Amino acid sequence: MRKSFFSRFANWAVYIFLTVVLAGIVAASTVLINYLRKEEIHRIKVFASAQKFLNDQYMGDPRVQELILSIIQDNNSIPVVVADRFNNPLYWRNIPQSIEQDPQKLKALPAEMEKSYAPIEVVMPSGQNQYIYYTNSRLLNNLRYYPFLLGLIFAAYIAFSFWFLKTIKKTDEGFLWAGLAKETAHQIGTPLSSMIGWVEILKMENAQSAAAVEIERDIDRLKTISERFSKIGSVPELSDRDFGETVRENYEYLRKRISSKVDFSLTVPDEKVIVPHSRVLMSWVIENLVKNAVDAMRGEGKMEMKLFRRGHHVLLDICDNGSGMSRRQMRNAFKPGFSTKKRGWGLGLSLARRAINEYHSGDLRIVNSEPGKGTTFRIDLKYPQA
Repeated sequence: MRKSFFSRFANWAVYIFLTVVLAGIVAASTVLINYLRKEEIHRIKVFASAQKFLNDQYMGDPRVQELILSIIQDNNSIPVVVADRFNNPLYWRNIPQSIEQDPQKLKALPAEMEKSYAPIEVVMPSGQNQYIYYTNSRLLNNLRYYPFLLGLIFAAYIAFSFWFLKTIKKTDEGFLWAGLAKETAHQIGTPLSSMIGWVEILKMENAQSAAAVEIERDIDRLKTISERFSKIGSVPELSDRDFGETVRENYEYLRKRISSKVDFSLTVPDEKVIVPHSRVLMSWVIENLVKNAVDAMRGEGKMEMKLFRRGHHVLLDICDNGSGMSRRQMRNAFKPGFSTKKRGWGLGLSLARRAINEYHSGDLRIVNSEPGKGTTFRIDLKYPQA
């Protein structure tokens, strides 16, 4: 529980940190844009003052005239239109050529600019006041979208990083558990070979020995288990077989080995359901799900296996009326290492889903589960003949 708490705390800490960084970038960009906007407004006010001095008495001085013209010509980015009181353009600068060549568009431009900023009135000695209309430069207009673009890029980078790290983690876990399964199969094989030899010796001494017969059956079972684990991590050979027959065989085997207090029933269609599958891996998956259901019922209750077709899919439901799972447990049920039991490594459901999803191109999921009412697992396989 403590590990889970600190894990969730670390995740939230990362999310909060990234949110603060993103908000800081957007805020800094907004401050910068506002600063540039104020600077452009200031430049236009200086431009307006220079425009006023064009007709002022100081224009007789060549040095003043040179200074005024320099100030006016220094504006190479901010769109400006100088108009009379009837909005007739008298002078303009940094206007797109397409508007300059169209008198109607040029006439309408001051009114369009007025939507961004109020015009600056230039009081002339002659009484023919002029009005300076202006709007944001192209650079400032582009920078308005910069915080959002930067935030989008940053968010996309973070999302990709999380996805990449999660994929690497999932791949590493897959290799780890596959390697563990193969090593388990290898370790089982060593004493299994010795047991086979001892059984042969027992048969030589007494061919009708009941103990030898039972041990041989257990050895065959251990061989099957070893074969199942050895196939984890490698691509199995799928054969077109009757999936209903595979389910029946597993049902008959498991029915004799679970508690008699469990009401275990099976429903399968009468016709054959030919689906490409590995009988060894599929038997292991079914056994794993059934044993989990028995554990959830604590050895007493009702369990049902139902095989049926739905469109292009063959579905096998394994239902129990056991303890059920919470939503959090359902989300984590297939994660390696997660288990609701005090014993066990939490590998069964993870490897079972891998056997179905990756090797059979199907799906293993929890259809529904409710605490105190039971759980339904579903194996979903594609039906090629549908």
